Amino acid sequence: MTIPPTPPPGPHIPPGPHSYVGVDIGTSVTKAVLFDEDGEVLAATDRRTHLFTPGPEQVEQDIEDVLRSVTGVIDEVLAAGAGTRPARLALTGQGDGCWLADPDGRAVRPAISWLDGRGAGILARWEADGTAEAVYRLTGNALFPGAPGTVLRWLDDHEPAALDRAATAGYCKDLVMQRLTGLRATDPSDASLPFGDPAGPGYCAQAIKLCGLERRATLLPPVAHPLPAAPLSAEGAALTGLPAGTPVSSGPFDLPACAIGAGAGQPGDGVLIIGTTLACQVLTDHVDTTGPVTGMHLATGEPGRWLRALPAMVGTASIDWVLGILGMGHDEVGPAIEASRPGAAGVEVLPYLAPSGERAPFVNPAARGQFTGLQLRTTRADILRGVCEGIAFAARDCFEAAAQVTGRLLACGGGVRSRAWLQIFADVLGQPLHIARAPEAGARGAVLAGLRAAGQDAGTERWTTAESVIDPDPAAKAQYDDAFGRYREHRAAAEPMWRNA
Repeated sequence: MTIPPTPPPGPHIPPGPHSYVGVDIGTSVTKAVLFDEDGEVLAATDRRTHLFTPGPEQVEQDIEDVLRSVTGVIDEVLAAGAGTRPARLALTGQGDGCWLADPDGRAVRPAISWLDGRGAGILARWEADGTAEAVYRLTGNALFPGAPGTVLRWLDDHEPAALDRAATAGYCKDLVMQRLTGLRATDPSDASLPFGDPAGPGYCAQAIKLCGLERRATLLPPVAHPLPAAPLSAEGAALTGLPAGTPVSSGPFDLPACAIGAGAGQPGDGVLIIGTTLACQVLTDHVDTTGPVTGMHLATGEPGRWLRALPAMVGTASIDWVLGILGMGHDEVGPAIEASRPGAAGVEVLPYLAPSGERAPFVNPAARGQFTGLQLRTTRADILRGVCEGIAFAARDCFEAAAQVTGRLLACGGGVRSRAWLQIFADVLGQPLHIARAPEAGARGAVLAGLRAAGQDAGTERWTTAESVIDPDPAAKAQYDDAFGRYREHRAAAEPMWRNA
């Protein structure tokens, strides 16, 4: 189920400097950046979207709210960059979950987020009967509660009428693309999860069958190679303020888009995304489904290139939580880290705070956080540093389970704003961190991917030159090597408690 790469007709763009709008539709924030031809930022803005929790372990979003955020940020960057005429609109966004739409791209029901945990029972059954492992051996992608396959099966079991009304079970950026252009399609990276066929384009029919979803297979959107691309429709022009016919591209989704925007280009390059998801990725030239059932293999749209991705459920949301508990602001993160020393005065943290548990480097919907080493002399700075160190240990846990980083290790995401936290990551990982050009590596990667798909050379190296490099401190690295061993021991000791919870 594929559609060929047909470059869309667009408006005549007069000679002269061009600009490009990149939009990254995140889980809680939609961001837009207006770039010039050299990748310099002309304007940037963001707008929050809303997550709803209609029931225990349930997380949903309203596609109309998301669409308003997209059109709102586009309007704002166009106003800020008055006098420029964007030659392209490029979309990326959150992956996984399930976004049900009718033939016109309008929601049949609220979208179920990748954060959702209602499919935990289905996943437990699939793990017990071997389905989860069998799917991984076919596709290289591990199932978890918020994965599209798990959510689709939950809907088929509990809300079949919603699936009966739907024409598409797609992804966030795909529905926005359809509303702006009329094109119903997804890109190879989103299609990877979890039904992508590593042997060729499209979906793996056997994986769909294993999940009991054969009769729902027509809901999966066609896969466009290398990316969905279409001209902006009259409706899309009215929504965005861009001229009808403006070229629009969609994809890859945020993890591979960030890898492109950060500058990963050779097998062995690693990417650390410090965002809502703590995503650890390594660019590779093969799919290996023989190892432990963990993580993902994301198609990049380029032949012979995949991203071995382990996106942990821990991330900046854990920092937001601990700041709220401690009554601290984001501007206090750096000073607090520096006020405590490596080792956080004995505070050690398992940072598994997501309601749906963890998905990388292991899958356990019951995983929960744990603090040890607290005492009367423990300070707020110690607790905050302990959480920051715990998240860095989670990143090392993921990278050690993924392919080896033999090239550069690139870092991007909201967490890179804290240099003190970046130093912890460099020390724990024991490698120099090349900090991606700011802001918004995802939006930058979406523009670069869209230009490549259209056969245009934007000068990738110029667009993705690292802003700085943070080297590990040898003494701190040695201390963290020992502490990481304890982290792994604590995780193993906590697993029986998760089973009993």
